Amino acid sequence: MSDAFIYDHLRTPRGRGKKDGSLHQVSPVWLLRSLLQALQQRTQLDTALVDDVVLGCVTPVGEQGADIARTAVLDAQWAQTVAGVTQSRFCASGLESVNLAAAKVRGGWEDLVVAGGVESMSRWPMGSDGGAWVMDPRVNHKTGFVPQGIGADLIATLEGFSRDELDAFALRSHQRAAAAREQGHFARSIVPVHDIAGLLLLDQDETIRPQATVQAMARLEPSFAAMGQMGFDATALRRYTTLERIDHVHHAGNSSGIVDGAALMLVGNGEGGRKAGLKPRARIRAAAVIGSEPTIMLTGPTPACHKVLAKAGMAASNIDLWEVNEAFAAVPLKTARDLHVDLERVNVNGGAIAMGHPLGATGCIILGTLLDELERRGLGVGLATLCVGGGMGIATLIERV
Repeated sequence: MSDAFIYDHLRTPRGRGKKDGSLHQVSPVWLLRSLLQALQQRTQLDTALVDDVVLGCVTPVGEQGADIARTAVLDAQWAQTVAGVTQSRFCASGLESVNLAAAKVRGGWEDLVVAGGVESMSRWPMGSDGGAWVMDPRVNHKTGFVPQGIGADLIATLEGFSRDELDAFALRSHQRAAAAREQGHFARSIVPVHDIAGLLLLDQDETIRPQATVQAMARLEPSFAAMGQMGFDATALRRYTTLERIDHVHHAGNSSGIVDGAALMLVGNGEGGRKAGLKPRARIRAAAVIGSEPTIMLTGPTPACHKVLAKAGMAASNIDLWEVNEAFAAVPLKTARDLHVDLERVNVNGGAIAMGHPLGATGCIILGTLLDELERRGLGVGLATLCVGGGMGIATLIERV
């Protein structure tokens, strides 16, 4: 079986996911077009060598629908022989794309695959596509559906995480992201976004707050208490009968930001890289997905990490750096506790609390950030993981070459 190597990766900056956000005026296809063209230019890639483009998009409707991967390939004027497919594994879609690309390459059917994702959340809000899980009352009741924020608060209650602990973690995310940006840690991977006239729209992540304080966070109201009172707390408590109530401790300051963004990663085998004249930066050692309890929904990273470590024949202590998506502060805190990982090795450049979570792209973004930081520090092995809607988890383990 062939090795699957990462040859390059890049991303857009993440723009605030509101109508006044810097990326709102550009379409998701434009974000992908910009990255595809940048990838070709900086690697001098003969695009005819690429077999497929695999993209994640969680809300594949409107401009993001109709297989946006193939649309973007054509809009970027890549070789028409390059195919494109769009998939959704909810919040893990960007990393799932990389794992699918690696599987295609390792299986020997394809030599070079571009993977990644896109989400324009200012133009197509989360939930725009509906779905039976949320919209069908019978399915909703049978699966014990509650909004993700209720699940995050449920985790915090079960684990005993206080509001102060969550806010302290969130503050650290902003501080680390601000320092990383200031020191140029993201410069290699970020492609500035320009409009059709060539005017710069955004060249850095827009939602980092260097001046954030725990005092300011303490003034924010819990985001999910009202939803809980609507009956979702009761739904969750029917499954978690040891609790009398759920403490609502997550809010806008310690949860991931809503943003626009896209990311790409070039994955291939050794022969594909040689034909393209490229040197590999890392090997994808193993990948794993799991299903977990769907009401609490967000506990998937721990079993996904156990599974991927077992596949690689490694232990958590062998991992130099971790990227655990900051969907909500309780998620990386629980994952680090479960795996006995020092938080000094987790999200060392901040995460989605500071920089936002463009759903379809985030997994690819954090894997790329992980690779860049391994290279910067001269370290060898990293693991990226995300919790996933519907009760799932995903993990990918890479090593530098």
